[in-house]
Amino acid sequence: MTINNQRRNLMKALPAAGLSFSLPAVAATAPDPWLQAQAIVDHVSKPRKFRKQDFNITAYGAKSCKLTKVKAWVSHEDQEDIGTPAAGSFDCYAAIKAAIKACHEAGGGRVLIPAGDWFVAGPIVLLSNVNVHLSKGAHVYFSHNPADFAKYGDIDCGKHGKLTISRWQSNDCLNYSPMVYAYGQDNIALTGDDWTAILDGQGGVPFNDAGDCWWTWKGKQKTINSIGQGTTPNFKSGKMSENTVNPLNAESLATVAPALTEAERVLIQGEGDKWRADASYLPALSEAGVPLSKRIFGVGHYLRAPMIQLIGCTNVLLQGYRVQNTPFWQHHPVHCRNLVIRNVEMHSHGPNSDGFDPEACDHVLVEGCTFDTGDDCIAIKAGKDLDTQYGPSQNIVIQNCIMHSGHGGVTLGSEMAGGIQNVFAQKLVFENANWKTNPLNTAIRMKTNMNRGGYLRNFYVRDCTVPNGVQISPSFYASLPGSPIQSKTVATAAGAIVTFDCDYTPISDNVRIRPPVVDNIQISNIKASNVSKDGKTASCFQAIVILGPVASDYNGPLPVPPVFPVTNVSISDCDFGTPVNIAAPWYLYNVRNLTLKNVTIGDKVHNTVLSA
Repeated sequence: MTINNQRRNLMKALPAAGLSFSLPAVAATAPDPWLQAQAIVDHVSKPRKFRKQDFNITAYGAKSCKLTKVKAWVSHEDQEDIGTPAAGSFDCYAAIKAAIKACHEAGGGRVLIPAGDWFVAGPIVLLSNVNVHLSKGAHVYFSHNPADFAKYGDIDCGKHGKLTISRWQSNDCLNYSPMVYAYGQDNIALTGDDWTAILDGQGGVPFNDAGDCWWTWKGKQKTINSIGQGTTPNFKSGKMSENTVNPLNAESLATVAPALTEAERVLIQGEGDKWRADASYLPALSEAGVPLSKRIFGVGHYLRAPMIQLIGCTNVLLQGYRVQNTPFWQHHPVHCRNLVIRNVEMHSHGPNSDGFDPEACDHVLVEGCTFDTGDDCIAIKAGKDLDTQYGPSQNIVIQNCIMHSGHGGVTLGSEMAGGIQNVFAQKLVFENANWKTNPLNTAIRMKTNMNRGGYLRNFYVRDCTVPNGVQISPSFYASLPGSPIQSKTVATAAGAIVTFDCDYTPISDNVRIRPPVVDNIQISNIKASNVSKDGKTASCFQAIVILGPVASDYNGPLPVPPVFPVTNVSISDCDFGTPVNIAAPWYLYNVRNLTLKNVTIGDKVHNTVLSA
């Protein structure tokens, strides 16, 4: 198994590549930070230009398909009869690949997917100067069989398939190809006429006689986060999944990382063999410094592919289509520059179906999008463990969007080891239309811990509404033994309108040596309304939860590095409605200088500075 020189060199060069881009300076200390936001918008909104030539996929042999009904999962807990390509449908993978190649070699243009139903049993791989465009009424059904995404990658990994360079929950790996993929390309676009132009990941459609689907690989029978998201589709104890010990993984890190000291190995592996489950094994490989070429997953493993993943790309436009039923994260750009996602509908209620997760990206605009997800609507990432070579996520503007179901509306983290800075969110509607059955857990959310570390600074939010509140019942995470935070008592998982959680599910990470830093947060003009449910009339369980870093979680070498409180958070001119827990409308731990100015909670207006 080899990685070709071009991609190896790109992997080495990407961290420094940002130096070649001409981007406007963003000064975090400017008197009006919203002037910075407008400068970002102006810069990234410059029109993308493509040659005016169409390459219709039917000219390259594509044929539409007929549909048949199948009982499939449409969420964590619900099944419906939905349409899927009939057995024996024509596979348009080769035709779309040929059209993109011809377009690219001609100097660019538009690859047109016309109206109709199209079956694609492999990835759509974007190339520079190509706009893949879905016409009104075009519905692309990607194969629901994971094996089809281990056939066409550039890297032959033998029995594990032909895989692609990917990133899974912020760790680099060789894995199944995403359904739409690009690596190191410039001036690319994925567009649609409207939301009848659909990219369908078929994440809940069974691929075997046992009824398993992509979502089954999540592998947890119960979750604690969300109403309406409590189980994993078709998963039963004993089935293989990303959270089940995989016998293909090494029995000891000494085998794959012999340079580790015994103390380092013990720290990374933790107790028992739970670390050998794929979802834990990959982070362990990162912590151990195992190179990408040896982080082989794919066939025989259970890490679900993201729907749309773009790595190391510049000048990207995503616009005007609908994504649904994705196996994993819906959009995951990594180390991209000058990216716009506009007027995209993201609808997937399966496990981990985050809507838009920019990671280590610089100059990003999210505008006019609608989110209805099974996890965070937006989650800004920046690497995990030692995979921080791409640096921070920064200079991101989110505006004029609507959020429905999800864990967090605008979320930062949890994978943020490389840092997040200069993020602006304005004019958002946390609509929470499914509040009765599958509510938005929290509107504004940051999550990290002593493992994920990193920093968040210069985060600004203004002019947002929460017309149906958020989840009004609390959800909790378990604390570590000996923690001053009593386990499952702080509603950081769900129930607050604003949540900053620096102790996010700490029991999930063996290595806890990176205290996070959070500073300079400004939130203003948030208006939340109450709903009536289960005999309660409320907008949330608590209005504000800020859980700063917990020093006792640290388990690395002495001396313990500084563990700083969350500092300089300002919340002003807000009305958070009426919390269920009106007697304790906020929770604070390890926080310094939380300023509340003209903040209404229930029938009381607060003007105070708090530390705890």
